[in-house]
Amino acid sequence: MYKAFSYRDYTKRRKKNMAQFLDKAKHFVTDKITQRKKPEATITNVDVKTFNMNSVTLLAKVSITNPFSVPIPIGEVDYTLKSLDKAIATGKMPDPGSIKANGITLLEVLVKVPYNILKSVAKDVGSDWDIDYELLLGIIIDLPIFGDITIPLSHKGEFKLPTITDILKGGGGSKLEMPKNLSALKSWF
Repeated sequence: MYKAFSYRDYTKRRKKNMAQFLDKAKHFVTDKITQRKKPEATITNVDVKTFNMNSVTLLAKVSITNPFSVPIPIGEVDYTLKSLDKAIATGKMPDPGSIKANGITLLEVLVKVPYNILKSVAKDVGSDWDIDYELLLGIIIDLPIFGDITIPLSHKGEFKLPTITDILKGGGGSKLEMPKNLSALKSWF
């Protein structure tokens, strides 16, 4: 016997089939994405680059590996420098370039910290003027089809604020921008 279907039944069945199809397609794409290698990054080094009466500039070196056969544009790099669980510097590095195809790209991120903030943090920490820090980076890359993806990174370490001896010796490897007169030097300490 022939069973009659109403238009409502047909539409209901069609929606159910379409939902099942879309669900299967979503799972297929998700499985393919999770199995695919993704760009990876590590912070290889953080060092004091320059210091002057106004600020200390840290240089973070980041190694980024690209498994794809095409270069990947980096949209921006977000950074936060924390000490004693407080953010002491935040910022963005817009459009730092691209990640080389099938290779490793070294990226340099400059983090500028006002000297007066570091001085107050160092006084809270102790007499040796060593500052424990955590650097948080978010490298935002633009993958075709998938859109923007953030690679989160963190690095913990310690750096020492320059003392009068460091200043008089010439910065100990870091670039030191000396004040014009010695009275201006008092504001550092």
